[in-house]
Amino acid sequence: MILIDYIINLSMLSLLVSTPLVIRSYLNLKPLKQLRIWAGLYAGIVSSVLVSLSFQDQGYSYDIRYAVIILVFAYLGPGPGMIASSFALASRLMISENWVPAIVGWLIVMTVLIVIHKFTTHFKPVRRYIILLCSYIVTYIITVPIVLNVIRDNPVFHLQYLLFVSIGVLFGGILIESYEKLYRIIQERKRMEQTLEESESKYRLIAENTSDLIMVMDKEHSISYFSPSHELALGYKVPELEKIELCKLIHPSDVVNFRETITKIMKNKESLPVEFRFQHINGKWIDFESRCMPVMDESQAIEHIVIISRDISERKKAEEILLQSEKLSIVGELAAGVAHEIRNPLTTIKGFVQLYRQENSSNEINNLILSELERIEIITSEMLSLGKPQAIQLNRANLCDLIDHTVEFLSPQANMKNIQFSRSYLGTDFFITCEKNQIKQVILNIFKNAMEAMPNGGNIDIKLQKGIDGECIISVQDEGCGIPEELLPRLGEPFYTLKEKGTGLGLMICHKIIKQHNGTISYHSKLNKGTLVEISLPLTN
Repeated sequence: MILIDYIINLSMLSLLVSTPLVIRSYLNLKPLKQLRIWAGLYAGIVSSVLVSLSFQDQGYSYDIRYAVIILVFAYLGPGPGMIASSFALASRLMISENWVPAIVGWLIVMTVLIVIHKFTTHFKPVRRYIILLCSYIVTYIITVPIVLNVIRDNPVFHLQYLLFVSIGVLFGGILIESYEKLYRIIQERKRMEQTLEESESKYRLIAENTSDLIMVMDKEHSISYFSPSHELALGYKVPELEKIELCKLIHPSDVVNFRETITKIMKNKESLPVEFRFQHINGKWIDFESRCMPVMDESQAIEHIVIISRDISERKKAEEILLQSEKLSIVGELAAGVAHEIRNPLTTIKGFVQLYRQENSSNEINNLILSELERIEIITSEMLSLGKPQAIQLNRANLCDLIDHTVEFLSPQANMKNIQFSRSYLGTDFFITCEKNQIKQVILNIFKNAMEAMPNGGNIDIKLQKGIDGECIISVQDEGCGIPEELLPRLGEPFYTLKEKGTGLGLMICHKIIKQHNGTISYHSKLNKGTLVEISLPLTN
């Protein structure tokens, strides 16, 4: 019968311990204030229930309530433990006549558990409750059968009691640890799901609001995802795009190149760039630059290919404008060079013809020759005007804007040559009185010289600051091959150039423009260390 009573106690202990743990694991309840006190009260109720299931032997009441108290001390501390043990003692006194052994035993056990807990606070709960259980067993053996002389003639009874208390502690500890681990797993899973949802939300937010086109291609070369940006760029709705074969939207001349790129990615498992033209819903063709990136599965086989495309129509137009500008620049330089070469002998010829006309004023041929010579002078002047900007009225302008516009104009060419512009403005207002086109021509010429000095790419540092005398200073530092110091004084001379195909007129015109604006230009350079060009212009009050 005693064995059955113990089994009933153990079953009830397991049920009462596991119930709140299961509820806590599956319900997302807010943490209670003063959780330890509430847990102590609940443990006291559990102890009282176990006391009510106790059995009597020789006038003494026995149960496994101390299993609960030991677990409470181990996991929650002395405070909740005293609350639970107080409930247990009160219940014990209500059903038993032998109060003195119960109260004395309770005081001794509580003292031992509190002292042991103080020295085991840094231990993990599992190790702590084992130490507390061992302490309780030793205390019980010394106190109950020896000191209090309770059922001393039946040691098997005491061993049986201690065995079931130990089993109760171990059962309860295993249940608590199991459900704690289950709770941690559930919480970790919820956290991972939340993190995944947040990550998906962020990526979806990016994908749905970026101006770039994002496509996901599967192993069968069919598109499984079109970003909403396709609607804005191509005019098609996403459901319409899903029904159209991708190659039908690509320009026929680009289909072969696109397919070859996809085949190379499947074969080499590496990302590759590709340019192709997409057809807009209105029929026009739009240039796109794409980056195709493979996505591997666990077996390192390509599962998807992510294609990110960017509309480069404006860049193409800028490149065409830059190319046209280069052609005009070449024509202007050639025209200026030819005009300079023609004007010198033309002046000599015209002088001799004028002297000859003074001696033979009646000769109509002289007048005809002079007329034609003047016409040639006009033509050469027009040729020279191609190499320099036309004179326009001076206006107030911000140097920051002029530099920014020039950098934007040169950016496509700079990107092709792997050249980066770095701008540092020590202020926001750098207003000067100037002819904008002339200053732009100077800045453009200086930037192009810096770019041509770096065939392998590099950085061009542009710094704009105010000088000590009320002027602004534009500093342009490149990372090119540099210029020998002995040649620096000759820069700006007509037809003097260090470039293989240069005319020597660019810097000459720059010097002339800067001088007309009451400014100065200087050079600092060393071989293989780059060149620093500094332009000083007076600021407008």
